[in-house]
Amino acid sequence: MTESFEAKLETVLIRHLADCKKLLSAERLSGGASQETYRLTVADADGAERLLALRRAPGGGSDGGHEEGRITYNPGLAAEALLMQSAKAAGVPEPEVFYVLAPDDGLGEGFIMSWLQGEALGARIVRSPELAEIRPKLAYQCGQILARIHAIDLHATGLDQCLHTLTPADYVHTTWDRYKAFKTPQPMIDYAGRWLLDHLPVGLEMALVHNDFRNGNLMISPNGVVAVLDWEVAHIGDPMRDLGWICTNSWRFGSALPVGGFGAYEDLFAGYQAVAGVEVDPTRVKFWEVFGSFWWAIGCLGMAEHYRNGPDATVERPAIGRRSSECQVDCVNLLLPGAVELVAPASEASEEMPRIDELLVSVRDFLHGDVMAETQGRSNFMARVAGNSLDIVLRDHALGPEHRRLERQRLEALFVTKGNLDELRWRLVEGLRNGEIALDHPGLAEHLRHTVVNQIAIDQPKYSGFKTATA
Repeated sequence: MTESFEAKLETVLIRHLADCKKLLSAERLSGGASQETYRLTVADADGAERLLALRRAPGGGSDGGHEEGRITYNPGLAAEALLMQSAKAAGVPEPEVFYVLAPDDGLGEGFIMSWLQGEALGARIVRSPELAEIRPKLAYQCGQILARIHAIDLHATGLDQCLHTLTPADYVHTTWDRYKAFKTPQPMIDYAGRWLLDHLPVGLEMALVHNDFRNGNLMISPNGVVAVLDWEVAHIGDPMRDLGWICTNSWRFGSALPVGGFGAYEDLFAGYQAVAGVEVDPTRVKFWEVFGSFWWAIGCLGMAEHYRNGPDATVERPAIGRRSSECQVDCVNLLLPGAVELVAPASEASEEMPRIDELLVSVRDFLHGDVMAETQGRSNFMARVAGNSLDIVLRDHALGPEHRRLERQRLEALFVTKGNLDELRWRLVEGLRNGEIALDHPGLAEHLRHTVVNQIAIDQPKYSGFKTATA
């Protein structure tokens, strides 16, 4: 009989944590689309309970060293544990790492750490009344923390032996190559890639880059930042990547405040300068803000690709894939702002009973109503995601046909030729990639702006970037 996950985990806990005598529960938490996170309740010899956390690769496999583009992208969870230990020693708020899983533990790659109390959901951090007093101070704290991260001695910690180095040019090319491998034509992504290569920062001093430092990967309490989480994509590169990423619109959660939805650029820069002793160049941060939307647009598509080919084919992954249009509309707002005309929804004239939209609505309402009322934890979260995916299908049913007809019409005018939509999209994408189509080609900006903004009207009309584009 195969030993269960819980039995293997209990064996590891008792063997490697002296004060742990029994595993009482292991609850997988919602979120964490890239890695699995569990809340562990354990008991000591006297029966007293305490909480721990387990972070491991999806499905209990290995998540380090896979190829994305031209580099080994993810250093793996053992390196992530070392990063957290090194950051904690440098004064960065971090949980204590107790044990890094070994192959013979039979649990896959991962590590066990202390459980810290605090808020990690970005939307709540932006809006929670309990955090109202600390929110105005968070941007400054984040600047201080990032300066400490960037000052970590890579050689003394051994991090230089397990992290890859990326120049801005390499990072743009590598990210772009990853998207090209998906074989899906998304012209705004190619436009942004071309723009980034034309505006590369120069004169860099390379440092440790967290690479996912943002609202949603920070644990916050009324006293400030409790922990910096999710080090899985850290590398050695331009430290301004981190400052640009926390300002990327995806992580503002609907707030107008640019730093994580809770603060101002000036406070972030002041906190950084107070610790690092160097002045921040806003132009360089802006480059990485554009890159942030470009990178996450491709990262979202990667979730959809992982659904097709990976070990963790959950309902969450294709839903995140549709969020690529959110990042693309942010690129539009940063690079191609202007007026746009929205497609009107088609009227449902069919007398068929039941109509397609009625079937979809009935399933969506069942998920958002009955299923969510009867579930909790991860199942409850996944029911919400599934219902939201059906909302996308409903909007596509109403808006998609006319949106795609007008997209094809604009492309035919751009190329002065007829063709089907996929062929015309590929022609635009290939022209942007090989340089045959200039970024200022007549009609290109208008086409991209109208296409992306109408796509986000389908995918997520409540997204703040859509509101900005249509204001």
